[in-house]
Amino acid sequence: MMSVMFRNRVILTLAGVNPALLLLALTLASVGAQESPKPASPIKLNRLVKESSPYLLQHSKNPVDWFSWGDEAFAKAKKENKLVFLSIGYSACHWCHVMEKESFSDAGVAKILNDHFICIKVDREERPDIDHVYMSALAAQGTPGGWPLSMFLTSSGKPVFGGTYWPREDRILGGKPVSGFKTILARVVKLWAEERAGLEKQAESLAQATTRVLGGTVLGRSIKEPGLEMVDKALAALEESYDPEFGGFGDADRQFKGPKFPSPGSLLLWIHAIPRKPGSDYAAKLERTLDQMGRGGIHDMVGGGFHRYSTERTWTVPHFEKMLYDNALLLEVYARAAKLGRSPAHRRTATNIVSFLKREMTDPEGGFYSSLDADSVNRAGHEEEGSFYVWTDEELKIALPDKDERRILVRLLGATPGDPNFEGKAHILRQPKTPSEWSRELKLPEKEVHAALQAVGEKLLLKREKRNRPFRDTKVLSGWNGLAIAGLATAGKQLDLPTATAMAKEAAHFVLAKMRDSTGGLLHSWAASPGEKPKARHPAFLEDYAYLVYGLLALHEATGETRWLGEAQQLADAMIERFEDREWGGFFIAAPKENKLFAQAKDQYDGALPSGNSMAAICLVRLGKFPKGDKYSAAAKRTLQAFSGTLQSRPNSLPAMNIALFEVEK
Repeated sequence: MMSVMFRNRVILTLAGVNPALLLLALTLASVGAQESPKPASPIKLNRLVKESSPYLLQHSKNPVDWFSWGDEAFAKAKKENKLVFLSIGYSACHWCHVMEKESFSDAGVAKILNDHFICIKVDREERPDIDHVYMSALAAQGTPGGWPLSMFLTSSGKPVFGGTYWPREDRILGGKPVSGFKTILARVVKLWAEERAGLEKQAESLAQATTRVLGGTVLGRSIKEPGLEMVDKALAALEESYDPEFGGFGDADRQFKGPKFPSPGSLLLWIHAIPRKPGSDYAAKLERTLDQMGRGGIHDMVGGGFHRYSTERTWTVPHFEKMLYDNALLLEVYARAAKLGRSPAHRRTATNIVSFLKREMTDPEGGFYSSLDADSVNRAGHEEEGSFYVWTDEELKIALPDKDERRILVRLLGATPGDPNFEGKAHILRQPKTPSEWSRELKLPEKEVHAALQAVGEKLLLKREKRNRPFRDTKVLSGWNGLAIAGLATAGKQLDLPTATAMAKEAAHFVLAKMRDSTGGLLHSWAASPGEKPKARHPAFLEDYAYLVYGLLALHEATGETRWLGEAQQLADAMIERFEDREWGGFFIAAPKENKLFAQAKDQYDGALPSGNSMAAICLVRLGKFPKGDKYSAAAKRTLQAFSGTLQSRPNSLPAMNIALFEVEK
């Protein structure tokens, strides 16, 4: 039995492995001199130039001899007796860009990779099945996940070990020396030459551990029938992690320090619980959370929509990328909360999300793009995170030459001159007080406060539109569009927004008409390779079916049109046929007939995105309430039973699945 420490974390506890292997590969190293990247010259495009993923195309100028995922790469690795280096990321990922600039654009790093490894680059949004399997392998070795995901594999695709972002050179991080990517590569090369059998044994052990996790056999099934008792445990777990000062969820033992995500699945669980739990304080906690988020820097005060997460407790400093799925889910949350509590602020936040989606995320044919980057080129000509969204004092003076407007800005959006809240040099706009508080303090009607906010915001938006824009990932994903359809349809119905309903219908028409194969099966992505027109490609995954059914059911509820119910039923039938685990219940991420990975994966955790299994359960419960819905109710019951062990022992890990349990009892 052995354990290996890396970045102060135990990453492996596996039997029968020579401790020298990973101690050599991963132990902390002395820090060397920092060097600048050595770009290859002249630039030669690699084979990724033929891909349609914007993320893969971003790496097509690297000197690294990248392959996309496929048989060709693994056959070459087997023939040449090499390990595979797998790098997984996505186009809006800041640290993916950092590693690309530091390492993958460096001629010296590229030479090591090209000489000793077969290198594969994967867009996690294009292939969520691959990402899930190897992220699970990372978890099985005890390493926290994140992107870019960096993993060394055997030629059979089994994971040897991995990490996330590695700096190019050795560095001091947190006061301790940490090995850089070049050092790690050199040690892996040495290990592969001298201890190959040990690394292969290591891969077998980690693959087995990963397979057990992916199959859901670790927690098993609960002896208790899934029901409201499990929902109560989930709600109690949310109570324990609730931040009473700034709302949202975190670790109370750490004073809620560290990144804070919006967690829309948990917020929707509260929304479903409020009418079923009279006398609870869920409504007050939901209100505080949505108010703090809506007034925080995570919410784009100028352009609408939400950034991916906050880097700290107060929701002030976000990680600046904008994802379609976050805004789709939060649109549903704010729309339902506005109807539930009749909060004008929540309605305005929801309508601003709709405006953002229409202005910046809509394809001319009606679908929705995937994301906006965190980085963009700043006014000095350098690429920088957040530069599109933040404001210096001088920029605010230019944008708002009128002193009275600047005074409004200082008060209502917290941009006090000389007191920046972002890296000591710029302002992230936020609302330090609510409009009603300002109304009382300034002795003005609240509608005048809102009018002032709107006028200032419109002028800043016009000025901001002239800046260098963040990169936009224009691939259209059928599943994420399903979530957008749900959010827009819900907003249309709950808030009487015909524009939102029309956008939902256009997106539904687009996905159902454009993103099918010759047999009618759903396809995952709509994108274009260079010089070609966009087209649908890649067989759809569980999340595509489940999310799209979820959206179509919301659209049916909003419009009363039977077409959307019929389409939802047909897709649900196909989902059960293609993805259900007929032995243990629940659904696989990828259809078993199409899976070529070393293990079959089931998603068992609701993170920023709800798991495909949770959304499938919600949809099947809802479909079961329509005439002739018994087959859907039976499938829902099988799914809930399959995850009963997780629902019982880790109640806060599947908040969206608990919504399904609530709806069973309706």
